Amino acid sequence: MTETRDSPSESRATQIAARRAPRHGPALLLAGFGVLVLAVVSLFVGVGDLGPLDLFEAGEQQHEAMLLMVSRVPRTLAIILSGMSISVAGLLMQMLSRNRFVEPSTAGTVEFASLGLLIVTLFAPGATLLLKMLVASGFALVGTAVFLGILRSIKTRSSLIVPLIGLMLGGVVASITTFFAYRHDLLQTLGTWMLGDFSGVLQGRYELLWVVLGLTALAYFAADRFTVAGMGSEVSATLGMSHGRVMTLGLTIVSLVTAIVVVTVGSIPFLGLVVPNIAALLVGDNLRRTIPWVAILGAGFVLACDLVGRLVRYPYEIPIGAVVGVVGSALFLFLLLRSADHAD
Repeated sequence: MTETRDSPSESRATQIAARRAPRHGPALLLAGFGVLVLAVVSLFVGVGDLGPLDLFEAGEQQHEAMLLMVSRVPRTLAIILSGMSISVAGLLMQMLSRNRFVEPSTAGTVEFASLGLLIVTLFAPGATLLLKMLVASGFALVGTAVFLGILRSIKTRSSLIVPLIGLMLGGVVASITTFFAYRHDLLQTLGTWMLGDFSGVLQGRYELLWVVLGLTALAYFAADRFTVAGMGSEVSATLGMSHGRVMTLGLTIVSLVTAIVVVTVGSIPFLGLVVPNIAALLVGDNLRRTIPWVAILGAGFVLACDLVGRLVRYPYEIPIGAVVGVVGSALFLFLLLRSADHAD
């Protein structure tokens, strides 16, 4: 019988990679402390007048504590969980597709998830969040599989062509979704799915995001297998690992994370593309060491963009999807130009 454990070759390769990877423990702790500071600041920024000293006062100040627990804490937790999970999902897509410019919003995954949400809204308007998440996850999984299938049929695998294919696929699906949303007077609802916004996050309406924390942890524990799968099916077979099973696991994690975030807070574009590339520049390509960095940087990036969105036009608020879209697209262009310069 064939053993299901990792082969000696795979184990040896993992040990060598771990020894060669630089140590970044203190820097990672410092980055985590920075995210904690941003999270504390996020708790006390908003239209409602709330300061740290208000929490220690009694009597008429009890409504401040209620505001903190019902609105500010859930919002901050939703920001952290969304930033971590989408960034790690982008890293997995880049590893499995073997291209640094792929993530859920540039591979059609988000658009397929939105199409699934539209369909379940049309045929089951009273569906629960769980059912919407399951349907959206199924469509996202199909969409990601279609994207990877298109890549396999294309001989030219330029780092610039691959994201363009994903953007075109997403554009076609988004056009179909917009057409049916227009026909059924659901354009405003569609807009909430396609543009991330944390202003409506309250206690009792974000708890589904805790599932993505478990999916992120699962991605970390399976990091070595994803690394091997990213080398191709032949290398995976040589090391005694099922390439298809690992690919299915990775695509399932990406699809579930994308669907849950879209259902809960909407789409956050370019996050899963920019953050993994920045982490790779800082700590290299060792996936097991990169995932903690990607999670922390993703949470910090979204927290910072959310604070910008709340303060630029205070007391009004710019949706997080718009802020991250502007900053992320600029960084995306920078990474594309940098890649083209290195190719020359």
